[in-house]
Amino acid sequence: MVASHLESAAAHSRKEGNPLKRGKGRATLAKCVAVSLAAATVGFCTLGTAGAQTPEQAPDQKQAEIIDFTFHNEQYADNDLAPSGPSLGDMNSYSGSLVKDGRTIGRGGGTCQGVHLDGAKMTMQCLVTLDLERGSLTMQSLAVKGSKTVEMAITGGTGAYNTARGTVQWWDIGAPIETVRATIMR
Repeated sequence: MVASHLESAAAHSRKEGNPLKRGKGRATLAKCVAVSLAAATVGFCTLGTAGAQTPEQAPDQKQAEIIDFTFHNEQYADNDLAPSGPSLGDMNSYSGSLVKDGRTIGRGGGTCQGVHLDGAKMTMQCLVTLDLERGSLTMQSLAVKGSKTVEMAITGGTGAYNTARGTVQWWDIGAPIETVRATIMR
């Protein structure tokens, strides 16, 4: 678009003589170039947003997939680093099956490591990966050791969940069977 306006201006200047050699022609050519660039910019911006959707219009932006299941703890280890008792770096590791309506839908596991002590209260940095039929979900959060509930942020995934965000709520932490609700935005 800019090129066609400049070619037109050049053809006009060949007919009328070089506008740069005439005093009033310089301003006219400058205005022509400025108008052409402005028109091209508006056209480019309009084309760039023609197919875009706002979050309110995009169909997938507002839809969440909710998966309710139970986590059956099968393996657990509590690693107490020196000094004995609660200290930074203490870690627990765990893994188990994901069960929905009596059917195993995947496996999961994770670790929580002590990152802050406030008296006997220890804050843990927890990382969990769930391996589901259509891909995996990764999540993390801070949690106080001994809490019975925790909400974790979904940080990513693979397969059908490769653009996943959202939250995972856990209840009955540390029980043989924990209740879980994953709210997944994609």
